[in-house]
Amino acid sequence: MNPAVVRTRMAPSPTGELHIGSLRTLLFSFAYAKKYSGQFIIRIEDTDQKRYVPGAEKRILKDISDCGLSWDEGPDIGGPYGPYTQTERLPIYQKYITELLNHGFAYYCFCTPERLEEMRTTQKALKQIPKYDRHCLNLSPAEIKQKLADHVPYVIRLKVPDNQVISFVDSVRGQIKINTNEIDDQVLIKSDGIPTYHFAVVVDDYLMHITHIFRGEEWISSTPKQVILYNYFGWPLPQFTHLTVLLDPSHSGKMSKRHGSVFVRQFLDDGYLPEALLNFLMLLGWNPGTDQEVFSLAEFIQAFSTEHLHKQQPVFDRKKLDYFNGLYLRQKTDDQLVSLLTPYLPSASTDTLRLLVPLIKERIITLKDAVTLTHFLFHQISLSRDLFVSQKLDLLLSAQMLSEARELLDQQTDWQPSNLQPKLIDLIKSHDWPTGKFFMAFRLAVAGSSITPPIVESLPLLTKPVALARLMHAIDVLRS
Repeated sequence: MNPAVVRTRMAPSPTGELHIGSLRTLLFSFAYAKKYSGQFIIRIEDTDQKRYVPGAEKRILKDISDCGLSWDEGPDIGGPYGPYTQTERLPIYQKYITELLNHGFAYYCFCTPERLEEMRTTQKALKQIPKYDRHCLNLSPAEIKQKLADHVPYVIRLKVPDNQVISFVDSVRGQIKINTNEIDDQVLIKSDGIPTYHFAVVVDDYLMHITHIFRGEEWISSTPKQVILYNYFGWPLPQFTHLTVLLDPSHSGKMSKRHGSVFVRQFLDDGYLPEALLNFLMLLGWNPGTDQEVFSLAEFIQAFSTEHLHKQQPVFDRKKLDYFNGLYLRQKTDDQLVSLLTPYLPSASTDTLRLLVPLIKERIITLKDAVTLTHFLFHQISLSRDLFVSQKLDLLLSAQMLSEARELLDQQTDWQPSNLQPKLIDLIKSHDWPTGKFFMAFRLAVAGSSITPPIVESLPLLTKPVALARLMHAIDVLRS
């Protein structure tokens, strides 16, 4: 492998859906590799079998693909350094854990969960740093052999060196140092024989020739443990880049599913365009050093650099995301929007959508908005006097306006807005009715909502019989 080749990776865990913050990390990792003509790899880290969710891996890969991102090696397409799923690499981990044991860099621990819990309780009461007390570190080879022969459950722990300074350079924060006296003897192999994240990630990143690692800042505290493993094996360190977490503007702290969408699939299903979502994420924790905000993926790849990453945690401003999505939606052609809206409006024919798109294009922020905005065209509506009262409409006047409007429309054979609009305007002027009040009453009567596409332009889609029937029903409700 050419050491000059940049290789980055994303290693999602199939314990749930792909988080929007993980997509941001993936985007930065992808862009860095592509900027330097390198490779971007997907690896599935499924060592946490207790939290494994069946089908999550496929959904995660689909989410990434649906966002317009791809990978050069991965569990579905293979590559020269596979397998790319950790539970398929267990013999590889066994080789390297044996090497650590033989050099005294790791040791067997036979402590029971009950003893460990008692130890932690005592440490907490004494306000000590919670660490394993190395009860099993000095077991003799004979004792270890006997316990293994007796099938006593065990884990394998990292032997952290005493009182040494571990340092590494982070692209965002510079050099970071920590004394090993603050580091626990991390479990490397669990009692079921499966490696922990901290062990597997080091082995995999080295064997897959990963040169640059992008991940969330929550992993900074565990990086020294991994640096110790790199040092024990005599392997060169990759370049670490720890990205800030995303803050939610609606509450203090990072984004939480208690406060709205946090998973990529939710955003896609809600009608956010992949290119708008990516453009929004590009600017969370990074800027190009200019005022430019709109980036295609290709433009972002060329502009991206770790020098412009921020230390300050960015806010996930959903209004800004809405701005980007509206911008990208309006850049679509009508035919493109017809295709995009088809899954959201299954009751509408292609011809209907072609007529509808020009009416809603400037009014929707997400594709899903079209569902609410056009509900009255494809479904029955419900009316009440309270609906008109809520818009401060006089009920008797509304009934009169709608009655005369219905009589006028019933006489029309040309059911096009170019004919209907001026006739309704003339009707309003002849009675000196308030124009805004008239059209609000008319909109409520035919749509059951105060928020619709241009209501007269919508009449051909609603059809004349339906429009007249709804006006009659509204008149009856108002006069009841």
